[in-house]
Amino acid sequence: MATDKRERQRANRQAKLERQEKAEQSDQRRGVIYTGAIIALAILGGAALFWFATRDDNPEVTGTDDQEIVDETTDELADEATATTTGEPVLESAVSLPEPGGTIDGEAECPADDGSSERITSFNAEPPMCIDATKSYSAVIETNLGDIAVDLFADKAPSTVNNFVFLSRYHYYEGAPFHRIIEDFMIQGGDAVGPAPGTGSPGYAIDEEPPEAGEYKVGSLAMAKTAAPKSTGSQFFIVTGAQGEALPPQYSLFGEVTEGMEVVESIEGIPTTPADAPTEEIVIESVTITES
Repeated sequence: MATDKRERQRANRQAKLERQEKAEQSDQRRGVIYTGAIIALAILGGAALFWFATRDDNPEVTGTDDQEIVDETTDELADEATATTTGEPVLESAVSLPEPGGTIDGEAECPADDGSSERITSFNAEPPMCIDATKSYSAVIETNLGDIAVDLFADKAPSTVNNFVFLSRYHYYEGAPFHRIIEDFMIQGGDAVGPAPGTGSPGYAIDEEPPEAGEYKVGSLAMAKTAAPKSTGSQFFIVTGAQGEALPPQYSLFGEVTEGMEVVESIEGIPTTPADAPTEEIVIESVTITES
């Protein structure tokens, strides 16, 4: 009887050990399954976030391109969100860029005074000095809405005026849009290359020639730039109101409107998208320089 009892005890211990071993194996399998599930959920979650972040219909942050005057990101996104939630139609931009012109590698020669040079929109170096700062220069900016005549300040901003004359005589501005309008502030244009309107430059930048504080006024012609030094390229703006007059003296002031302010005002009055792009096409057809 004692022998039978010991045999039963050994059998019970063996069965218990086998049950414990099976339980541990089961726990290990469950751990692997749970870990795999967590990893899979993490991967799926990451993929979902990436898909959401890259959807075409998500609002993109604007106002950070290479030639912005000021950062309007917060206001633009707020306006767009308001239009979306209130059911108001979100206006579409009518801004487009012209076909690109030719390229000049290395240092460029001064363009012909008579306007006979071919159209160039890509340069690899800053322009040479092509104007005589002791002379007077003016320009007529012909748009599809009318002409804007400006006097250029060659004595106060010779490098900036030289740059504008250089690009104009190479026909850089032909077909370039006014791509940004802010009422009581300014109208901005002069990007002929993009890739998106307002993001392009002629391939170089020049030093700024800022005015004294308080010199901006309605009708002032100035160059757009980023917050970085030496970021002036081809884009310019015309001040249309108090906000423009209050700008800090950081933007090269190189001219003023002498005729055609009614054209500037008609451009300013065109409805815009939440990103300040006009809903009607406004194109610079030509810029003619006069020297005297």
